[in-house]
Amino acid sequence: MSTDKYTIGVDFGTESGRAVLVNVRTGEEVATAVHPYGDGVIDEHLPGSDVPLPPDFALQNPQDYIEVLKETIPAVLRESGVHPEDVIGIGTDFTACTMLPIDEQGVPLCLKPEWRDNPYAWVKIWKHHAAQPEANRLNEIARQRGEEWLPRYGGKISSEWLFPKIWETLNKAPEVYYAAHRYIEAADWIVLQLTGEEKRNSCTAGYKAIWNKRKGYPSDDFFAALDPRLRHVVDEKLSRDIYPLGQRAGGLTEAMAALTGLRPGIAVPVGNVDAHVSVPAATVTEPGRMVIIMGTSNCHMVLGEEERIVEGMCGVVEDGIIPGFFGFEAGQSCVGDHFAWFVENCVPASYEEEARSRGLNVHQLLEEKAARQKPGEHGLVALDWWNGNRSVLVDVDLTGLLIGATLATKPEDIYRALIEATAYGTRVIIEAFESNGVAVNEIVACGGLPERNKLLMQIYADVTGREIRVAATAQAGAFGSAMFAAVAAGSAAGGYDTIFEAAQKMARLKDVVYRPEPARKAVYDQLYAEYLTLHDYFGRGANDVMKRLKALKQQVLAGNWGE
Repeated sequence: MSTDKYTIGVDFGTESGRAVLVNVRTGEEVATAVHPYGDGVIDEHLPGSDVPLPPDFALQNPQDYIEVLKETIPAVLRESGVHPEDVIGIGTDFTACTMLPIDEQGVPLCLKPEWRDNPYAWVKIWKHHAAQPEANRLNEIARQRGEEWLPRYGGKISSEWLFPKIWETLNKAPEVYYAAHRYIEAADWIVLQLTGEEKRNSCTAGYKAIWNKRKGYPSDDFFAALDPRLRHVVDEKLSRDIYPLGQRAGGLTEAMAALTGLRPGIAVPVGNVDAHVSVPAATVTEPGRMVIIMGTSNCHMVLGEEERIVEGMCGVVEDGIIPGFFGFEAGQSCVGDHFAWFVENCVPASYEEEARSRGLNVHQLLEEKAARQKPGEHGLVALDWWNGNRSVLVDVDLTGLLIGATLATKPEDIYRALIEATAYGTRVIIEAFESNGVAVNEIVACGGLPERNKLLMQIYADVTGREIRVAATAQAGAFGSAMFAAVAAGSAAGGYDTIFEAAQKMARLKDVVYRPEPARKAVYDQLYAEYLTLHDYFGRGANDVMKRLKALKQQVLAGNWGE
């Protein structure tokens, strides 16, 4: 055995799961492995079926999560040569809200033959938006009742969160609701699989399930006001036992040790959320530094010393990110997805051929061409709502917009305009925080995009007027989970007793710093003013054309066209 000790973090993302093996003493990432989900995001039809799913569905197969553990953990052990005796803990994080119904033994209903063909028995992932009617009604009733918790979520509960998704099942498939022994976050389900213990974490409960450290869940009377059948939803379908981040949930079971090649009994912390667990991985354990996790979507996390109410934030939760602080969350639901959509659907064959001949991918070619432009040169402004708006408008029924296009507009012009649109959306979020007393002095970025797109990073610096640092790890979620695993193991086992110690010893930043350039920022200030005009006009009710078009599309698809 080595004198060095190691932990493993496993990050369960939207399309795949990845594991990282980290040296607890030095923070060195010794090995990583990625395993794509076999069924990916299920949004057209269930596996083995050709029956179309309803609109706005986004599901997953929980068996894919077990396959991630089975494939990636032995892979990092093989690659590193680290002996399992030297691994002291394994931590996990998930996208959220990712939730599923389970039976009394913790088996997901969708894995049982009698429920396999019912889409409501499957895992609903974060971008499942079919519960928007329930979210709208929940928010309306909460406002009518003057529920004191609503402002802590920016005035709106998203259709992505737990209770709208549960209510949607009760409305559309009550047989599934009543068959479920419990509803559980995937972040907690995977910990249940690893330890045999159901230990629900305070992060998903606080941000996605309206739970408060001091006051618990909303009242039974509130849930009854939504639907009399929901009066006892917390006690019947959830749990009031919530556990703090970093706490040991239990030890690795014999069965999971056999599956993964790890020692039975090693520490497993309670679950966490991919964005939130990335904050200490980016060295941030104090207020004033915003962490932006940049990938398929953006999540914006910042700490404060007191609770503040901020328009459109996804939530403020005491101890929700780092103990002793209020953790604020906001987000954009279309960033990397935005650029991927454009590349997959709107780029001519000549660009693909040029990229191939030069040994580039299309994203790299478009970035290179777009980087030659000055701000404002392409004459375009876009709204970044191709997948709805998470903050500050909290409205999944908003859609994308591109304005200023002419017959001279080229693909790189639109690509740059889409990048700029996401930067403007981030600036809206930052200004909402600052205007409500939550400081954002510096940005630390992590996730896939900072690794791949330098143009994007510079545009964000110029648009926001802030320096941007970059986390040293390309796997911030998995790395942060490995840090919390070291905390769950504790100093006695070779780990740490607090996340502050773990961050000090394990986390680090790259040397690169993106600094705003005054001349570029001056132009972006003008463009941002145009973005804000469009943002408010289309997003705050002056012109609901986006929603009318979406409603008409659904009518036509349902066969009700012409009525």
